[in-house]
Parts: sequence; C-alpha cells; structure tokens
Amino acid sequence: MKRIEKPWGFEEIITLNDRYCFKRLFLKAGHKTSLQYHASKHETMYFLSGKAWLEIHSGEGAVDRRVVGSGDFAEVRPLTVHRVFAEEDTYYVEASTPEIQDVVRLQDDYQRI
Repeated sequence: MKRIEKPWGFEEIITLNDRYCFKRLFLKAGHKTSLQYHASKHETMYFLSGKAWLEIHSGEGAVDRRVVGSGDFAEVRPLTVHRVFAEEDTYYVEASTPEIQDVVRLQDDYQRI
C-alpha cells in the first residue's frame, strides 16, 4: 500500500495494476478536493463514514450538490467535473480505471493548478 499525503488529507493506493486502481481516501473536515475532471479515468466512490457534499457538474452547466455519508456512492464518468467537500472528517474508497495521473484541475484551494 502506498500512502500519499494531500493538503486536504491523504489517499492510500491499495491496488494499482494495468486494469484498475483501488484506494481509500481521507478528507479532513472543512477541506475539499479540487474542482476537477478526468479525460479518461472512470471512477466510482463509496463513502464509508463522515458527512460530505458531492458536487457534480452536468454538460449543460447545471450543478448537482448532494450530501453523502456512510453507504452512499457515486459514479464519475470521464470528462465530468466534480469535487468533494467534507463537513466532517470523511473516509471513502474509490475504484477506478488505472489512469491515476489523469487529473485536470479547474479550481484548487491549495494552488495545485
């Protein structure tokens, strides 16, 4: 397992191979991931604990924001703009295609654009 520290918490890559990636993420209360999309990466998030807001942008400019917590999940297809904002410390897992470097940041509180 490989742990990667992030300004908003951390991610642990549990499995990465030529077919898929599986990781666990921790998002600290009051922090959010960058507003981002992936050109190729297709991911599914499953929330384990905590309380967060999931923001998904549609192609027509609409934004869907919903509260997520234990047992909730979301599929994020390539080119879908999205972010997660933690109201409470939040743990979730992500299963995705293996393109883990495929991140286009549109906004970021930590100047990583």
